Amino acid sequence: MSFKQIALYPCSPNTVRGTSTKISASKDKVVYANGKTVIIRDLKNAALSTAFSGHAYNTTVARFSPSGFYCASADITGTVKIWDTIGEDQSVKGEYKVLSGKINDLAWDGESKRIIAVGDGREKFGHAFLADSGSSTGQISGHSKVINAVSIRCQRPFRAATASDDNSIVFHQGVPFKYDKTIRTHTKFVQDVQFGPSGDHFASVGSDSKIFLYDGKTGETIAELTDSPHKGTIMSCSWNPDSKSFFTASLDCTVRLWDIETRKSLQAWTVGSGVSHQQVGGVWSGINDLVSLSMSGDLNVFDPRTGDKPTRILQAPQKAITAASPTSSSTFFAGSADGRVLLIDTNSTSPSNAVQLVGGTLHTSLVSGMATASSGKVFTTGYDDQIREIEGFTYTPASIPSLSQPKSVAVASDETVFVAGITSVEAIRNNQRLFELKPSYAPSVVGAGGLVVAVGGEDKRVHVHTWNGNTLTETRVLPESQGTITALAVSSDGALIVQGNSAGKIALYHSQTGEPIPTRWDWHTARISSLAFFPALSSPPTHVVSGSLDTNLYVWSLENISKRVLVKGAGPGGVNCVIWLGDAHVTDGKKTGRVLSAGADGCMRVWEVELPGK
Repeated sequence: MSFKQIALYPCSPNTVRGTSTKISASKDKVVYANGKTVIIRDLKNAALSTAFSGHAYNTTVARFSPSGFYCASADITGTVKIWDTIGEDQSVKGEYKVLSGKINDLAWDGESKRIIAVGDGREKFGHAFLADSGSSTGQISGHSKVINAVSIRCQRPFRAATASDDNSIVFHQGVPFKYDKTIRTHTKFVQDVQFGPSGDHFASVGSDSKIFLYDGKTGETIAELTDSPHKGTIMSCSWNPDSKSFFTASLDCTVRLWDIETRKSLQAWTVGSGVSHQQVGGVWSGINDLVSLSMSGDLNVFDPRTGDKPTRILQAPQKAITAASPTSSSTFFAGSADGRVLLIDTNSTSPSNAVQLVGGTLHTSLVSGMATASSGKVFTTGYDDQIREIEGFTYTPASIPSLSQPKSVAVASDETVFVAGITSVEAIRNNQRLFELKPSYAPSVVGAGGLVVAVGGEDKRVHVHTWNGNTLTETRVLPESQGTITALAVSSDGALIVQGNSAGKIALYHSQTGEPIPTRWDWHTARISSLAFFPALSSPPTHVVSGSLDTNLYVWSLENISKRVLVKGAGPGGVNCVIWLGDAHVTDGKKTGRVLSAGADGCMRVWEVELPGK
């Protein structure tokens, strides 16, 4: 074992205001799209989630096959990929270009053999094809505008319904699928249409806040559900496995459960208020879990048998992870490009406690830096030009504005916080600015260990300073690098400095003398984004971990410079931050350490890595 992935904490679904987001479920797992990644999220234990990164373009929708063995996912270019959900290698079984534009929805037939893809296109808005060969299995026609949703009756005789921005639903007979009739019950965009598992009925919802029920075999309209209606656009509907009820999710921030026999609203849940709590998607998972999706990316899990609130709320970042810092051997904070900061507990198996959103006043834009002090306080910087402090699980009310846009943050042993901005380096303690350094070069990154503070610059050099509690004094300048210094770490005793640059090269130095330690750590092929010493708190360090834009992670040995471990593809889209979790331990008779990698895809992966040694 050189390495193995032991946990993956996934990102949330991508949401767009005013647009329905499609999510699918199989048993205790839901599947959804975010960026170029498709996530299969475990509702019981977030760490057991998996990610598929086989798309070259941004994904739009993913659907489990009824058998649960395969998943079909689609992207903005009209390409559908069918891949294995059981094996670890997630082998792609088929890849088909079916539309000329973005695909909005997919549907499998009950035999897991046929798929209909719908969306936007120049010559057609939908395509029916066989999953194993891609050959056509009918024609999807009758719409004049983009199709938003599709559903296939699971039983023979097969039927299909498509919902469109032309305010209509088209009912198709199959197989092969062909036009049967146009249903004009809605007066505005039709957002979703779903057949019940029994095939007896299907339901449609739309921007006119209306819900209609139809006969599953003939497509005849049975009724409109008017009891306690939604007050906003209804984005999705999803059926109970027993086909006796279904629930709807709406932009009025409510989720409603409907009974088929009485055509009445059985239960209603209000999730919150405001745009972030608008409900843009939903799926019925298992027997009693109703999962709805908020605009903020939160997955709200309801149980019809209990209460008027979600039984649990599953939170995660929606955007790229841009900063991370450990607080113990099993917990760490992670900050994202939208300003969210989350606390992750790797020991917790509770779906809502493993990942929690930090409370208080958050950054309003990208979190650019994060560092933990020896007292346990965590300091963060953001592109909103604020320096904030986390105590426990919440941001403290106090914050201090930075003098220039902050790029990086580090904490010295006396809990002084050093912030590297685009024009200056600031020293802050107890929310007071103690010192300001205005160098002739543009700072790009800062690192601190003991009372040694190293500042990397766009002049391709690292400037080493000592801190006496009041003033930074430059002691030496390390040799010129091949590119801008983009990552920097100082060992906890201040004895060693490791630097990474924009050319993908890593160099190691003695901080007291400035002498280089020969390493030839030049195996990365793109910008180094993050570096960390191991062990993080004790000295002397024995290993260094590096993460890069080339998506790879390396663990380097300080005891034997030529030894290294490569974790290929540790962060699809690029690794933005790497940190060590805890100390070394023995696994299967081998000395191992745990590394967290996080980056552009918004997912956080924990790796058990065999430590290269003598």
